[in-house]
Amino acid sequence: MLPLRYHFHLSQPFYSIYFFILENFSRIIIPFKFHLVILAQIKKMANKTLMMIKPDAVENGHIGNILEKVTSAGFKIKALKLTQLTKRDAEAFYEVHNERPFFGELVSFMTRGPIVAALLEKENAVSDFRTLIGATNPTEAAEGTLRKLYATSMGENAVHGSDSDENASIEAAFHFSQRECF
Repeated sequence: MLPLRYHFHLSQPFYSIYFFILENFSRIIIPFKFHLVILAQIKKMANKTLMMIKPDAVENGHIGNILEKVTSAGFKIKALKLTQLTKRDAEAFYEVHNERPFFGELVSFMTRGPIVAALLEKENAVSDFRTLIGATNPTEAAEGTLRKLYATSMGENAVHGSDSDENASIEAAFHFSQRECF
């Protein structure tokens, strides 16, 4: 039986019943709805990936060449911006690496100059883009890949690409509002 304060009478205003429901079921319903929204976003993102042209490639004037290679590989640009990450932005974006010894270097590198963020679309976008960018270490990257062509080292490897559809959705939302994506 419900505690006395939760006994409802027909004479009670509707809002008291509403607040009871909201108070007791929002802990179940809201996370479930949020979960459904995330799943819907991931499904929409299945053919999209996020690319960042990192500060080293921007500094070295490779934006145009990288975008040309990306579009020549069949990717459509759905959102694009030149921006600068703050320290807080870089720490949040790379939070998954915060326990790794290179985290501080990574944050410093990603905040030292502007980056280009782009939302790309293509069938099998994540997998195809990972192939296009090549191995993290440019000396191990295949010929013709973006990192082989434009990266200077493992730490300054020119381009970031999402590693899964789920991360593509999260990373795209980090850089772009829904109205910025076409």
